[in-house]
This record gives sequence, C-alpha cells and structure tokens, in this order.
Amino acid sequence: MIQPFAGTGEKKKVLLALTAVVRGERRTQFLVATGVVIHQNRTMQSCPHLSAVTRANFDRPQNTPDGCEECLQMGDQWVHLRLCLECGHVGCCDSSKNKHATKHFHRSKHPVIRSIEPGEQWLWCYVDEAGAEM
Repeated sequence: MIQPFAGTGEKKKVLLALTAVVRGERRTQFLVATGVVIHQNRTMQSCPHLSAVTRANFDRPQNTPDGCEECLQMGDQWVHLRLCLECGHVGCCDSSKNKHATKHFHRSKHPVIRSIEPGEQWLWCYVDEAGAEM
C-alpha cells in the first residue's frame, strides 16, 4: 500500500498499518519504509504498547499451536485463542470459562495479545484497554 507520509505529502511504501480504537477515538498508525529506516507516525501515542508492535511480534510462533496451553494440560476446552506477542503463550479468551489469556497477562504483565482465530487480525492491549487491527 502506498500512503502520504506524516504531513509531508511524500508517498512511501507502507509495511504495516494499525487502526485502533483508543478510548472511543479511532486512530491509525503506519509503519513505512524509507531506505532501511522504518518511521512511525505518532497517531497512537496514547497506547505505546500497540505502537511498539512490529510485524515480527505479530507473526511470532505459538508456544502451543494445538490450543490453549493450560486447557491442553487440564484436558479442558476453550472458545477462542489469543497469542501473547511478548512470549508466544497461547491462552483462551474471556468467553472461555478459564480465561487463560487474561490470567497470563496478570501473571506476566505482558501487555499485548492478538487473536489467532482464522480471519481475525486484531490486537488488544490490557494495560491501556485499547485495540488495533493489523
């Protein structure tokens, strides 16, 4: 995707675009390439955790690709799965009875998760209660 960059009107290739709703306000951030340097505009400053997400974080491998780590150990079931972008922990969502993704955040303080459901590209920051779409 080609976008005008940060008020300059100059067009750059966008590597990653995040659209977030932060406290009811829709914001977009673009990561763009200029040679070998990647620049970020500052439209998502209210959530530095989401602003810091890179493509490598988003695409990180799952520790347990077969499902929720704790539910698999317990022999239990889950509704949807979430991936911790800091360590690769796979936990079940808050619609699941065990809520292991949220419990992982409270234990580890790793702020950002993403959905690993097919077709979903969103992220969530527990600290700032902000979401973004990749």
